[in-house]
Amino acid sequence: MKITSILTGAALALGLAGGAFAQDKTKVGFVFVGPVGDGGWTYEHNQGRLAVEAEFGDKVETVFQESVPEGADAERVMTQMALGGADLIFTTSFGYMDPTLAVAAKFPNVKFEHATGYKRSDNVSTYSARFYEGRAVQGHIAGKMTKTNKVGYIASFPIPEVIRGINSAYIHAKRVNPDVEFSVVWAYTWFDPAKEADAAKALIEQGADVILQHTDSTAPLAAAEQTKGVIGFGQASDMSEYAPAPRVSSIIDNWAPYYLARTKAVMDGTWASVDTWDGIGAGMVKIGEITDAVPADVKAEALALAASIASGDYHPFTGPLNKQDGSAWLAAGETADDGTLAGMNFYVEGLTGDVPN
Repeated sequence: MKITSILTGAALALGLAGGAFAQDKTKVGFVFVGPVGDGGWTYEHNQGRLAVEAEFGDKVETVFQESVPEGADAERVMTQMALGGADLIFTTSFGYMDPTLAVAAKFPNVKFEHATGYKRSDNVSTYSARFYEGRAVQGHIAGKMTKTNKVGYIASFPIPEVIRGINSAYIHAKRVNPDVEFSVVWAYTWFDPAKEADAAKALIEQGADVILQHTDSTAPLAAAEQTKGVIGFGQASDMSEYAPAPRVSSIIDNWAPYYLARTKAVMDGTWASVDTWDGIGAGMVKIGEITDAVPADVKAEALALAASIASGDYHPFTGPLNKQDGSAWLAAGETADDGTLAGMNFYVEGLTGDVPN
C-alpha cells in the first residue's frame, strides 16, 4: 500500500510537471470533415493551421484529424483532443455544431471555435464567411458566358449556407441574362469525388455549359474538362490547376488571419465567445484570378461587382426580390438582414424545384 502511494504521488508530480511544461505551448486542434488534400474546403482550413505553425513557431503545437464524419465520430475526436491537452479546438463543418456544444460543456476550460454554425456558449465561438458574396460574382460571369442558357449547380446539403449561395448565383446570373435557367443537383455529401463527378456529367448531358458547385473536391472541374465549351469555378480554394479552362475563376476561403487572431487571443488571455461573419471586404472571401477565357468586358464587370460588395456599396441580396412562390420578399432598394440570411430556407423567384427538407 505504501509503495502504491509513493508511485501515485510520483505520477501526480510528473503529471503536474508535464502540465506546467505543456502550458509553455498552446495546443490547437482542428477537426476536418474531408481530407487535407481535397483541393478545396479542408485544404484551405489546413492552410490556416499551417499558418498558425508558421506564425507562432515553438509557442504552439497543432494537431488535426481529417475525414471525420459529422455526428458521433466527431464528438469522439473532439473529446480525445480535449483530453490530449488542447487549449483551442476548431471544428470546421456545419454538422459538427451539436457535437461541439456537447464536448465544450464537458471541458469548460477549453476554447472551441465552430465554423458555419450558429450555436454558442461561454467557451464556444462561431465563425463563417459570406460565401454568397463570391457566388454573386460567379453568377454574373455564368450568366454572361453561358451559350445554352443552362447552368448546373452541385449542392451539398440543404442548409442556409448552401441555399444562400444558390440564390445569390441565380439572382446575378438572371440580372445579366433573363433567359438563364438553373438546375440544382443535391449530392448530400461534402466530399465524394465520384458522386460529384457523376452530378457534373449529368448536368452537362442536360445541356448545362456552366457548372457551379458547393462540394469540396475538384471532380466537377475534372468532369467539365472532358466537354469542350463547359466552364466551372474553383470552390473554397483556387483549384488553379484547372485554369485557364474549364476553371475561369474561384472563391477562395481565407481562414488564416482568423486562425491567427483567435490563437493569439487564447495565448494572451483575451479570448471571448463571439460570432464572426466576414466576406470580401474583410478578406475572408477572395475572388480567384479571372482567366482570359472570360471576355475582358465581363471580367471588368465582375471585378467591379466584387469591389462594390467589398466596399459595402452593394449588397448581393438587394430588392426587388420575391420568393419562389411569388410572394414579396424585398422591396426595391431594400437589403436582406443577416437574420433572414442566416436562416434562409427558400429559393428566390425563378428557381425551379423544391428545397429539400
